[in-house]
Amino acid sequence: MLVFEPAAAGERVLLVRLSADEDAARLHVQHARVSPHDGPLGPFFRACEQELVGAECARVSQLRGDRIALVEFRRTRAGRARTLVLELLGRRATLALLDENDQILAALDPPRGHKAVRVQVGVKYQPPPAPREPSAEGEALLDSLAAPATTASAASTASPTPLSQRVELVLGSAQTAARAASLRDALRERLAKKRAKTLQFLKGLEVRRAACAGAERVREDGEILKANLARVPRGAARVELPDWFAGDGGAARAIALDPKLSPHENAERIFQRYHKLLRSAEELGADESRGARTLAALDALLARVDAEEPDALEREALAAGVLEAPQVAPRKAAPPAPRLPYKVHRAASGAEIWVGRSAEDNDELSLKHARGNDVWLHTADSPGSHIVLRVEKGAEPPPEDVLDAAHLAVHFSPLRGARKAAVHVARGKEVHKPRGAKPGLVHLSGGKTLHLRVDEDRLRRLLDTRGREEPD
Repeated sequence: MLVFEPAAAGERVLLVRLSADEDAARLHVQHARVSPHDGPLGPFFRACEQELVGAECARVSQLRGDRIALVEFRRTRAGRARTLVLELLGRRATLALLDENDQILAALDPPRGHKAVRVQVGVKYQPPPAPREPSAEGEALLDSLAAPATTASAASTASPTPLSQRVELVLGSAQTAARAASLRDALRERLAKKRAKTLQFLKGLEVRRAACAGAERVREDGEILKANLARVPRGAARVELPDWFAGDGGAARAIALDPKLSPHENAERIFQRYHKLLRSAEELGADESRGARTLAALDALLARVDAEEPDALEREALAAGVLEAPQVAPRKAAPPAPRLPYKVHRAASGAEIWVGRSAEDNDELSLKHARGNDVWLHTADSPGSHIVLRVEKGAEPPPEDVLDAAHLAVHFSPLRGARKAAVHVARGKEVHKPRGAKPGLVHLSGGKTLHLRVDEDRLRRLLDTRGREEPD
């Protein structure tokens, strides 16, 4: 849900729903009240919250007349343009957040049953193939949707967005009903599992009661063994001793032993079991009452599942202690970003300027990351970082951007602090690596030399852009 604050006094707050629900994908102005989200946010929505809260919506458009909506933002927290893409493709509907270069920053998980993931984080967004033939024009969408029921008070006030109102009524109501049915099924399953566990608990209490009934027999075993410790051989797993608790006086009682324990330790162990059975017998009644109450409450809740709101019923079960809150999996730490061979600065136009980190990184930057049309810079007759000014294919770099990149070339070299310097300027395709050359050494097949007068204010602005971009 996007919330658009009024730009001027007297305007109303506008709520716009973007839904990639597989059964009700849609984009419309929201009329009904919206309940706040309850629970943790997923990775995609956390990214949207971080990037878009407080941003200004620049434009909402349709891509090539297809079922793809673009919501473009500016003045974001990062200071760069961001775009939300909503593909309204039925069960393959999805949402993606793009950066200023159309790279995918975050995307919804793929719909169930679709193994192939087309919208992947970290790659450039590519829209799905366009339909081969446009569908035949049919009934107008507004006429194909049921008209909303109106009350006497609402009948006199026409909605400024009638199509959104009807989409919300038809698809929104269907999605709400489907969500309620899904929550109801999930709640019923949780209650049934809890009921099965409660029945198992009560069955275990019957076994405990039978064991507690034999507590006196266990005490007798201990007394007989204690009185005959000298007659018990070490390592015996079983012993037969005279049973003076028997009525005839001549019977023998078989007592199981732990062969790893001494006769004295076996006697202590038997008495410990006896006292444990006594404590268990004292708690047995309370446990049986608690299990019976839980079973009755679960049966009552299961009888109400189909007739009541699942959210309210779940809250009641949680408050009564009949159900436990679902376990939330701990958030996995994001894997560390791969190390890049360059640092990123920004020219006044916003173009990226890449600065090599070391001699080996200079080679990787210039030969693997730089594109043919990018501008490559390096101080003349002095070692230093390779500098790459990013330029789109077929475009010419603005002169001010070249001056910005040249300032960084001087700053990241032994000439730092000089008032004047000469800087080689070439295209990325004109940079070559001689065979066997040491790291950082390249050969130029073209370009020119720029004689630069260093502007401290310009250099300070360029260095400040890195502080906002990335950590060292």
